[in-house]
Amino acid sequence: MNTTEKIPVVSREVLIPFIIITSLFSLWGFANDITNPMVAAFGTVMEISTAKAALVQLAFYGGYATMAIPAALFVRKYSYKSGIILGLTLYAIGALLFYPAAENEVFGFFLGSLYILTFGLAFLETTANPFILSMGDERTATQRLNLAQAFNPIGSLFGMFVASKFILVALDSDKRNEAGELIFTTLGEAQKAIIRTHDLAIIRDPYVILGFVVIAMLVLISITKMPDTKKNKKYSSAKSSFQRLFKNGKYREGVFAQLFYVAAQIMCWTFIIQYAGNLGIPKAEAQNYNIIAMTIFLLSRFISTFLMKYVNAKKLLMIFALCAMVTISGVILIEGILGLYLLVATSAFMSLMFPTIYGIALDGLPEDDTALGAAGLVMAIVGGALMPILQGTLIDMEKIGPFTGVNFSFILPFICFCFIAFYGYRTLKIYK
Repeated sequence: MNTTEKIPVVSREVLIPFIIITSLFSLWGFANDITNPMVAAFGTVMEISTAKAALVQLAFYGGYATMAIPAALFVRKYSYKSGIILGLTLYAIGALLFYPAAENEVFGFFLGSLYILTFGLAFLETTANPFILSMGDERTATQRLNLAQAFNPIGSLFGMFVASKFILVALDSDKRNEAGELIFTTLGEAQKAIIRTHDLAIIRDPYVILGFVVIAMLVLISITKMPDTKKNKKYSSAKSSFQRLFKNGKYREGVFAQLFYVAAQIMCWTFIIQYAGNLGIPKAEAQNYNIIAMTIFLLSRFISTFLMKYVNAKKLLMIFALCAMVTISGVILIEGILGLYLLVATSAFMSLMFPTIYGIALDGLPEDDTALGAAGLVMAIVGGALMPILQGTLIDMEKIGPFTGVNFSFILPFICFCFIAFYGYRTLKIYK
């Protein structure tokens, strides 16, 4: 009998704080997945290339890389609760800045707003993940984090739903004629300007509403008593923590595995719309495939959390990565609707990767190093900033040998899953 079955994943003493902090996972999931479709939306309405539109992801995930270590240092000095409050404040400011961005109709202003918004998300992820790990026995820490992370896709699904039903479907710039051609590209500059103002307001409104929701959450957490799992703890210097982390092979490779995972996730979800568009499917309808992918992801995360009671998490990580390599191979090699189905199915195998890599990489670290270790894993989210631009460049090429640019571009997620499978194997056989 596995001993973790006898240990509660979440004890009654911390149940309310656990529920409140877990709700934050949905909150940043919403931001992630309402933003992914904006690459395609900005590409059309601002009349820019796919590669340039992918700067949305550079701004969004670049904020994580910029702020993760400052967030960790802040949490080491103060508390998890203080880090969460500051994170929510930055999140709200970034979301509300969408209003002046839309008024000025400058793409760079939107990028700046997203950059500030993700300063807040960096604080939240750097703080909430180790906070959840600390809320109970170390032996159930990875399972507890997988449980909390299971609620992240709920927010993601809602973000996708809002993007599909209230943004993409309402964009006048995406209307097509009977031949399936964009009407927007045939209009004069005066007509385009009217449509651009309308569409940017459509993109703006959900972010502004989100800003007020985040403020409400900030007030709730401010008045709620949280467990102080860091009380009276003395930490060694940040420099010595960095030195220990750098020498730790399992952690060091875990950071790279996380970087490649986030890159693969963002590429698969961002460019579902382009893959479907290559089959003649409009953006709003294509976003429905994203919603299906996220639903599969959500269900699979609950299933994989249950499986961890009986199967080693490291082994599951390796198996799921190998399965993702198989489905992505089909995405590259098979043109048509079957390739799209396989792209959607890949989400089932991505489901456990982020929290499992996170938990494995931090497992066994001295408590002094946990906050900065978490920061390194959050900084790895920068993979979602860099790789989509490269994939967008491949998509813009349209034809690469016998493959379409869209199909061939998924060689990048395939490479990412190869590394994750390798990391799963090494943690299973070498870093026991």
